[in-house]
Amino acid sequence: MARGPAQALSLVDALAMDKRLTGHHRLHAVRAHLLEMSGDTEGALAEYRLAAGLTRSLPEQRYLHTRAAALATRTRHPSWPARPGQPG
Repeated sequence: MARGPAQALSLVDALAMDKRLTGHHRLHAVRAHLLEMSGDTEGALAEYRLAAGLTRSLPEQRYLHTRAAALATRTRHPSWPARPGQPG
């Protein structure tokens, strides 16, 4: 991701064309993270929630739901600081 989240998103989108990866939760989790970094809050929330729904792992579900909830909270309260390394 040395060239930024937009270019990384285009690479992930190219990977999504592979039917073996399309329904995999990790692909959507990566998309969510990149969308969050690029400032697309609504897109990131949708991808975090989709990723959580696709995994059978309870710890991964909790993590993804927690990320979505934190992002939603920051969206409702924009004066709250972002996590380090995350857009404000």
